[in-house]
Amino acid sequence: MPRQSIFDMPFSRVYPLLIQKAEKKGRTRFEVHEVTAWLTGYTPEQLEEFLLSDITYGSFLSEAPDYNPRADLIRGKICGVQVETIEEPLMKKVRQLDKLIDELAKGKAMEKVLR
Repeated sequence: MPRQSIFDMPFSRVYPLLIQKAEKKGRTRFEVHEVTAWLTGYTPEQLEEFLLSDITYGSFLSEAPDYNPRADLIRGKICGVQVETIEEPLMKKVRQLDKLIDELAKGKAMEKVLR
C-alpha cells in the first residue's frame, strides 16, 4: 500500500499533531492557532471548524485566504530540510507551518516566531 501524501491527509488528523507538539513543551492550543492564523489568514474559529470537517491538509494550505507574504522570512531546517530551499510551493507551505510550530515548541517568543 502506498504511503498517503501529507497533502491528502485530513486536516483533522495532521493539525492536532502540531497542537500536541506545542502542548508537550508547555505552549497552548491558542498559540498554535495564533501562529497558523498569522501564516494562513484563517481565523482561530475557522481552524476549529476545519477540525470538524473533511478538508485535506493540502487544500487547507493551498486555499489559505491570506497567506502571509512574510512567510519567505521563515528559514532554517525542519526534518533535515532547509525550508527556504524547497521548490514545490505546497510542500514549502507544509514545512513553513511545521517550522513555526517547532520554534513555538522550543520556547521562542511569539514576537520572534511571527517575524
